[in-house]
Amino acid sequence: MTASLFLASATVDPAWINTLLVILMFATFVVLLFTGYPVAFLLGGVGVLFTGICVLSDACFDTDTGMDFRTLGLIVNRTFKLMENGILVALPMFIFMGLMLDRSGIAERLMNATQSIVGRVHGGLALTVTAIGVLLAASTGIIGASVVLLGLLSIRPMLNQGYAKELAVGVVCSSGTLGILIPPSIMLVVMADQLADQAVSVGDLFMGAVFPGLILAGLYAGYIIIYGLIRPEAAPVSPASEPFSIRLVGRLLWAVVPPALLIVVVLGSIFMGIATPTEASGMGALGAMLLAAANRKLSVKVVRTVSQESLRTTAFILAILIGASCFALVLRSLGGDELVERSLSSLPFSPYVVLLIILGIVFLLGFVLDWIEITMIILPLVAPVVSGLAFNLNDYDGALTNPAVIWFAILVAVTLQTSFLTPPVGFALFYVKGVCPPEIKISHLYRGVVPFVILQLIGLAILIIWPQIVTWLPAAAYGK
Repeated sequence: MTASLFLASATVDPAWINTLLVILMFATFVVLLFTGYPVAFLLGGVGVLFTGICVLSDACFDTDTGMDFRTLGLIVNRTFKLMENGILVALPMFIFMGLMLDRSGIAERLMNATQSIVGRVHGGLALTVTAIGVLLAASTGIIGASVVLLGLLSIRPMLNQGYAKELAVGVVCSSGTLGILIPPSIMLVVMADQLADQAVSVGDLFMGAVFPGLILAGLYAGYIIIYGLIRPEAAPVSPASEPFSIRLVGRLLWAVVPPALLIVVVLGSIFMGIATPTEASGMGALGAMLLAAANRKLSVKVVRTVSQESLRTTAFILAILIGASCFALVLRSLGGDELVERSLSSLPFSPYVVLLIILGIVFLLGFVLDWIEITMIILPLVAPVVSGLAFNLNDYDGALTNPAVIWFAILVAVTLQTSFLTPPVGFALFYVKGVCPPEIKISHLYRGVVPFVILQLIGLAILIIWPQIVTWLPAAAYGK
């Protein structure tokens, strides 16, 4: 009542009140993050709180935003719409595929076979971890599962061989997070859903992310090789290497071909237009079960455990999606999208400087927010701004409807990959800390990931300078 009387008597521009509420809404969410309360409830709760503030104070009734008590009903409607989204059906299937592959024994067999060949060079085991990280990324897309599996398989052997602790944990953290970028990435699925009004599909993002993911893996491998040349005692030759032979090559092919075939079936069916991402995810889940059965790792207990973990992970993601949807709806009702668009469009800088400012904000938000919140809240707000900037990207004779947004989405994805390695919310750090030997301290983790964060930023710079690295493959696949 006091707030209502104050706002009724004050000669304040309603648009200014909305701007203040948008800022307070962001600030409230960031402050409450440090309470440790579940993020999904924070997002939804802050959205409902500021809806109540507007309803009780009549602060937003005289504006063009249409913010009133009916906004709460819209939140319910958007929740039902989210549950009916066919694209998001791919999430539990891809999660199930990744978790099932983790239990199929494929990664362990790959580790042994690959190390036998590349172990002859300094840092060979670290190179093996990077290679397997790429393969796991392309066949699972589950960050937590990849990081934990690589940590269990490689950290202790690397330490036993004399690797520097920082290099060992840094390689595991960075290689395990490639799954956030290399398709089939669940983050790209969520991004495509949020950018549907910008004429961006899951296939566009999957194809656009292939070369950037390989570039990052190449940067990691180059760093490991140079590190081994400069400090050979900290990246030694693997004692498990064997003399080169046809038998050794055959063993490597036997380890690589099954998961590679699964990748070809899943991604190839999407890229060639044979199956939708949702249908391909179902094939991937079935293929993962067949590989587990071929390795004699499939059982009722394994299926039950994987199903339960897939359910928990999917529920966690969807809970945040619902909370973020509520937050984003209230934010837009308050004019938050218009505020962001006006603020960015009015900057007296070139389009590329504005792009760097946006990516810089995303990078800093990655220190305190998870990728889901950033993807659900920030990406839809800034994508229309980027679409309107004059980047003059090649659309390959109309093959791409909105090349700037495809390029921008992949740039955001690469930037968000750093959020898994940067404290205090760097989930890869916590995953590795949970499975690493006790002699690995948190300081080793922080020092170990710094070079790889720098490498990711170098990769981001490469994609900004040469955007065709992102846009060429989607245009070649869907070219007219």
